[in-house]
Amino acid sequence: MGRKSTTGGVRGRGHDRIQFDFRLDGVRYRPTIKRRPTEANLRAAREYLKDIKARIRAGTFCFAEEFPDFRDLERVTDSSQLKTCGQVFDAFLRHCASRVARDDLSATTLDWYTRGLNSTWRPHLERLPFLTIPYHTLCKIADSRQNWDKKTYNNNICVLRRAFAFGYRNHPHALNPALGLRYARLNARERPRPDPFRIQDAEMLIAAIHRDWGAAQGHFDEFRFFTGLRLSEELALTVRDFDPVRGTLSVTKARVKGVDRKCTKTRYDRLVELCPRARAVLERHLQLRAELVRRGLVNHSNIFFQDNGAPLQNLHYSTYRWRTTLKKLPLRYRKAYATRHSSVSWNLMIGRNPLRVAKEHGHSVDTMWRNYSAWMDGANDTDIPVIKAAMQTPFALEAPPLRKRVMARTRRRSLTYQARGLSTSSRGGLRVRRWRPRAHLALDWALAAGAEHLSYGFCWKITGGADGTRTRDPRRDRPVF
Repeated sequence: MGRKSTTGGVRGRGHDRIQFDFRLDGVRYRPTIKRRPTEANLRAAREYLKDIKARIRAGTFCFAEEFPDFRDLERVTDSSQLKTCGQVFDAFLRHCASRVARDDLSATTLDWYTRGLNSTWRPHLERLPFLTIPYHTLCKIADSRQNWDKKTYNNNICVLRRAFAFGYRNHPHALNPALGLRYARLNARERPRPDPFRIQDAEMLIAAIHRDWGAAQGHFDEFRFFTGLRLSEELALTVRDFDPVRGTLSVTKARVKGVDRKCTKTRYDRLVELCPRARAVLERHLQLRAELVRRGLVNHSNIFFQDNGAPLQNLHYSTYRWRTTLKKLPLRYRKAYATRHSSVSWNLMIGRNPLRVAKEHGHSVDTMWRNYSAWMDGANDTDIPVIKAAMQTPFALEAPPLRKRVMARTRRRSLTYQARGLSTSSRGGLRVRRWRPRAHLALDWALAAGAEHLSYGFCWKITGGADGTRTRDPRRDRPVF
């Protein structure tokens, strides 16, 4: 049997130092610290040594952090130095997952880290020892991706630098080679510029979405045009967020990839004052929601939902419909996020206070002017009164007329005239309300503000009378001028 230690691995070394005795990866080390070897200090040192041995077994002990003054520190090889790059990547992603659980990191960010490491860096660095990877190896991998643009290059470099910074926290004395990778410089022309819709184009798209997908989807996209909410913020809205008395909307949370977060992207809560158009859209949608609740199709607190009443969990459902409808229109394709750009641009064009616009949209004034001032220089001034009328007029949407009903009514009238011996093809004969789709929707909102009847994307044409001109209004029995 071996001799049992009587000192517990701790003993005094001279009159001002205490020595520890332990093994790390099969190698015996006896570092010292500057403490007087009194009885109290020796008892505390024995407890400290127990903690060191426990961390060695758990694989979390770092020799350089505990004994930075050890004279042979460069020859110490602890368990962290034997880890491969793949093991460091796994530890980094586990740490990020714990931050997501604490609501300290977005789930989208974690997904971005995972895809960046797995697709770009793991195939080349998975089995290499982490501390032996030189700078030129990382640079060679990055330079081999010739198909990357500057933004993609910067995103992948950012992921690697964060993972390496996490791994090198156990080795503060070592040089992190990832710090040598520089980001590509983006000049002003290469930065993505906002591409908002003109108000006429937005109205055309809104009408088409209502016609193609119904009221639930139409309200979802129309509301975003006139509030500027981020897509994740709109998905997370609940009925309690809307104050019908004051006409305000509280934006305090977001839903990203089906995961609810208790904060927005910028982590600032805000109160949005709804314009009459946005308020009217939301009130119509809440009426639709109340009807589905009565039928038992909606059993959640979310404002917006799918056609079957289920809550919107992610952007795939609405984005597919947005893309399908927009590609059928004679408009340049834009992502759904352009609705936010449109809202900010419209508010600035009509002369609203920039500080208030920035606060309601959840970004700084500097960001707003830097991103939107260049676009506003080339904006059309004639759109300003149209934008004001569109935002201030709570139009009531109506369902498009059914063609079958119109044709049936026309058939009944034709049979009646034929029974009387009248011709329906003569110039002065039957005046038929004929349905036809519009190729585009370019409404003069300033004139339509006082209209009593408005149908999105459809119009009625009345034929007959002298030279095909309608001379009297049968509903009011008075001339039409």
